Amino acid sequence: MGVAIIIKAAMIQVKEGPKLRALSNSMHTRTTTLPAERGNIYTEDGALLCSSIPQFDVHIDFSVIPPDIFKKNVDSLSICMASLFRDAKPEQYKKGLTEAYKRKMRYYPLRKNLPYYQYQALRSFPIFNRGKRRGGFIEDPRIKRINPYGMLAYRTIGLWRENSQTIGMEATYDSVLNGESGTRVEQKQTGGVWIPVEGAEVEPQNGKDLVTTLDVSIQDVAEHALLSVVQQYECLYGTCIVMEVETGKIRALANLGRQKDGSYWEDFNYALIPTEPGSTFKLVTLISLLNDKYINVSDMVNAEGGAIRFGNRTMRDSHLGLGVMTIRDAFAHSSNAAMAKLAYQHYYKDPQKYVDHLKKLHLNQRTGIDLAGERSPLVKSPASKSWSATSLPWMATGYEVLVSPMHTTMVYNAVANNGRMMRPYLISEVREYGKTVKKFQPEVVEEAIGDSSVIAQLKECTRAVAVTGTAKHIQGPFYNIAGKTGTAQVADKGIKYTDGVYQGSFVGYFPAEKPKYTIAVVIRTRPHSGAYYGGTIAAPVFRMVADKIFANNKGSWQGPLDSIARLSKNTVPAQEATTHSYSVLLGALGKKFEGEGDGYIAQLYTDSSRKIVAQPGKVFAGQVPNVSGMGLKDAIYLLEREGLQVQVQGRGRVLAQSLTPGSRVAKGQTIVLQLS
Repeated sequence: MGVAIIIKAAMIQVKEGPKLRALSNSMHTRTTTLPAERGNIYTEDGALLCSSIPQFDVHIDFSVIPPDIFKKNVDSLSICMASLFRDAKPEQYKKGLTEAYKRKMRYYPLRKNLPYYQYQALRSFPIFNRGKRRGGFIEDPRIKRINPYGMLAYRTIGLWRENSQTIGMEATYDSVLNGESGTRVEQKQTGGVWIPVEGAEVEPQNGKDLVTTLDVSIQDVAEHALLSVVQQYECLYGTCIVMEVETGKIRALANLGRQKDGSYWEDFNYALIPTEPGSTFKLVTLISLLNDKYINVSDMVNAEGGAIRFGNRTMRDSHLGLGVMTIRDAFAHSSNAAMAKLAYQHYYKDPQKYVDHLKKLHLNQRTGIDLAGERSPLVKSPASKSWSATSLPWMATGYEVLVSPMHTTMVYNAVANNGRMMRPYLISEVREYGKTVKKFQPEVVEEAIGDSSVIAQLKECTRAVAVTGTAKHIQGPFYNIAGKTGTAQVADKGIKYTDGVYQGSFVGYFPAEKPKYTIAVVIRTRPHSGAYYGGTIAAPVFRMVADKIFANNKGSWQGPLDSIARLSKNTVPAQEATTHSYSVLLGALGKKFEGEGDGYIAQLYTDSSRKIVAQPGKVFAGQVPNVSGMGLKDAIYLLEREGLQVQVQGRGRVLAQSLTPGSRVAKGQTIVLQLS
């Protein structure tokens, strides 16, 4: 019996040995993924919208640290850690380290979620500066995604979380931002602890950076203007799009939805959700009629008191009483009856001809904007099962058709752009290590949506809306606007027409004579709201956004000046630079210069002898740095190095900070930076 067992064991050793050894190895080693550093998202003028901050979990393998090294350095190590983290006294650190060393712990959890500057400091401390094999220092990198501007364009920029759904630009360009992960082989030790195997790592390849067309200042005013109105009227949601006329670049994309607690958040991209647009769609009907040469806008049309019957349904104006008027005035006063009558009169024999115009405007396709989550529109045809005798007149006024606010923006932008339809886009460049590796150019979707005569008449009608029509109350004194209001009853997602939910909108462009921006505002009201007309809830948002853009760009829209601004003889603006740079600059200006050292942060002032003096700034550990005048990234670096949590308001360089420079830092304290 014993001999049989020995023989059987020998056979297993010979036949099954390699397989069992491989199984044993697989149970004691594993390959883990090392995430690549995800790329940043910037604006074209360099504002940082989204970034990855490296964080580190640090463990210590006390089994590799020689006793004499530990005994000689544990005191200084404890002092260093107490100074860095400021959460315990040196003797407390020494006690914990000594206990772990006595137990020869091989994967002692020292710290978690360390920012990069603390990780760098920690690895330079006594014992740990000997590395992993002699100092037991083991780091496990993590990536934290941050948005320095908080909720600004939050839904558009998107959200990235490990092992979770990604949205927005983060989803659309995930493969570009993500890079290529690395790998690391780890070995299982006694007690179930996994230790990295030396030399068995493949380094990750970091992701590329994106440059977005979004403008922080325009985005900021779009969100605040939209928020002010949706809060005032307790609306269900709202969206505001700002498109650059000539290029199709999206300069702002704000989306605000009402939450259960009554607050508003960037929860969905409402700009890409198709709905019945209402009266803003009348421009599409006008484009069709003008292109087919059926009308001129100076022709007369009879609105018949604002109520006309088609089949078994009556089309009514929101305000009854309109009679004979020009088509231009019918558009300006948003007569449903007049526009439905014109469409029915000219297309009832061949409604497909009208539908073909919608397709030429690409309203039956997605816009193709470079943002994940766009839904398909719905443009039905006479062959559709849902087509009826009243479909044509109702489509002519923006019902029985589903298009997104982005679609409508494209059409109005084409009018502003003299007939050329541009595809909207959000990303202008891809960069790697600061160098452009791919550049996205404006894309023409349709070279001409009409001839010059058609475009001129369309501009005449949209301008009339702001002069004598439904948007005359938002026409200001400094620049002219053009556009169209829209009001539509809502029936979707369980909402019935009888629920009294409306969609108010205004889509237009400015300055009317030489348009630079197209703005679309679409707001959905709460049930039975007292305010629901597009002219009441959406047009004011347009005006607020346009006013801010005009104010910020006033100089660029004026003619050439006959002189240039000059510095005062004894005044030099403060700026961030080296003292050497200032000496060169001021020398060229013929100014006397006195400076000391060659610091990077400098402040300029004029002393009593009218000399320009550069005083290098100083940063002391444990004190709030003075970051006034700095760029955002440098300011964040200095402040987070001191353990401060940073919040940002505005754009540009640091104008003011909430904590006094030089005051003591409390760990985890929040500092608010106001940017200029």
